[in-house]
This record gives sequence, C-alpha cells and structure tokens, in this order.
Amino acid sequence: MSQLQQQFSKLQQHLNEAIIGQAQLTERILIALLANGHLLVEGAPGLAKTRAIRIVGDLLECDFHRIQFTPDLLPADITGTEIYRPQDVSFHFQKGPVFHNLVLADEINRAPAKVQSALLEAMGERQVTVGRETYLLPELFLVMATQNPLEQEGTYPLPEAQLDRFLMLVLVDYPQAEDELRILQLARQETDQNFSKQRKSYSPLPQEVVFAARQEVLSIYIAPELERYLVELILATRKPQRYLPELASKLQVGASPRGTIALDACARSRAWLQGRDFVSPDDVQEIYADVLRHRILLSYEAEADGWTADQVLQKLLQHVPVP
Repeated sequence: MSQLQQQFSKLQQHLNEAIIGQAQLTERILIALLANGHLLVEGAPGLAKTRAIRIVGDLLECDFHRIQFTPDLLPADITGTEIYRPQDVSFHFQKGPVFHNLVLADEINRAPAKVQSALLEAMGERQVTVGRETYLLPELFLVMATQNPLEQEGTYPLPEAQLDRFLMLVLVDYPQAEDELRILQLARQETDQNFSKQRKSYSPLPQEVVFAARQEVLSIYIAPELERYLVELILATRKPQRYLPELASKLQVGASPRGTIALDACARSRAWLQGRDFVSPDDVQEIYADVLRHRILLSYEAEADGWTADQVLQKLLQHVPVP
C-alpha cells in the first residue's frame, strides 16, 4: 500500500466515524473524487447525504457550498451574473456558488429544466460561459446532487442528457439497528465530542494529494481479459439477447461509451481504495449497477411488468462470462 493509499484509508476511516451506517455512500464519494466525476444520490430525507459531502470538505483543503434547488431558482443563481458598477460604468462578473470545490445540489429535481441545464456545461466542460466570457472552474470540482424519491409532486425529472453527466447514481438506504443506535448516541453528543477532537488533530489533506492520487489510479493495472469483460458488460446493455433472450424486450436504450469510460474509472478507483495495484472482476461487478442504472432506459413492457434497472443489470452480471 502506497503512502497516498494510506492517507486516503485514514480519510475514509474518519468519514465512516462521522457518517455512521453509510459506508457505501462514503466510498462512492471518494471514488467520484478519484475518478474526477460527479455523483447523483437518491434516498429518503435524513440519511446523512448532506453531512457526508460537508465533512469531506472539512477533511480536505477545499471549500464546500450547498445550493437548495427550488422551482423559482434561476440559472444565474447557480452560475453567477454580471453586476453593473456605476463608479466606473462597467459590468463585473459575480461568481455563483458553482465556483466552489465541492457543490451540493440539494433536491436537484425540484428545479425546472433550464436551471438543471445550467449545471451541464459546468459539470461536463468544467467552465461557465456568461456573455462573451468563459470562466474556468476550480481544478478540484465535484458536484453531488440529491433526489428525494418519496415526493413526485412539484418535481422535474432529470433528462437523460443530464443524468449521463453523473459518474454514478447511488441509492442510499436506511441504516441497520446497531448503526441507528450509534446515530442516536451521536445526536446526544455522546460520541460527537470524541470525533471533534479527532478532527481537530487531523490535518486536512491538501488538494495536491488528491491530484497525485488520481495519477496513481491511472496507473492501476487492468488485464486485457478484464478490459474485454468490462466492454462486454456495456455491450450487453445494448444487445441483451446475446446473453439472455428474455431481456431483449426489457431494454429500450443501452449505455453509451461514456458508461464504458465511467465503469473503467470507477473500477480502478475502487481497486486503489482497497489498497491494490490491479483491478479484479469484483471491482467491476461491485460498481456496475451504480455506474449504469441511470444510463439504461427500460421499455414500457419492462416497467409494466415491474422490472427495475437494477434487476436487469443483475441478470446481465449473472450471464456475461467472467474471465
């Protein structure tokens, strides 16, 4: 295990001490950070989604900003706007909240499409264009958007183009009973003081460490047979009948090459977080659903029969031969 891997292992340990019962969420945030991608998180209120990304900002030398999406939000409220300065008769660009390292787009599906699309250029191109000027975003830039699946009234479903910008779609579930007890103790400040002392003694990781870790992730070895397996898993979403004829009528649209690139980046990042210098089939399989559940489109027949994207992906995992 390299020194960078040890530093990220300690970072992950601090996260799991602060975010109880959501080890998968904290791991996915770190994977997105290493893969230089963005995260869409779906779960009921009160499951520490906001707390997780805020504490990541505390443990890294970067700034965090939260944007509450509402129906009356305007694109300029995200990207920024030009402000007139009468003293010198000129316009000055006032940067919006998107010009931060970690951005939480809370309840992103509550804002209309024109506001959601304001994030498209920022997430995809890492820049914001206002008028004739283009402004670069910070080199370390991660958007974590949340959705509340319980309420559908007054929401605007994200279009496919917006969904494809996210590296992963992570589903957050309720914690186990033991974890819930620890959460209760944390809320009573029985353990929070201990963690606060640990955080004060913990020096936040500089951004240069994240950039160096990304270079190490790129050097992770992946066998040619495993690369082929990864590509086959993507192709299976486009032509599922090659592996399981019953799925031919269940999938309407498969994953694009962007899904292939995302699956490779996430598998490498997970292997690196596990302390290895090579990718295993388990890395690909573990991250498969998170990377692809928002990139495939089920047919009307599948939805009528009660199928979910996760069920289709699980079937494909079972029938695509593992090297």
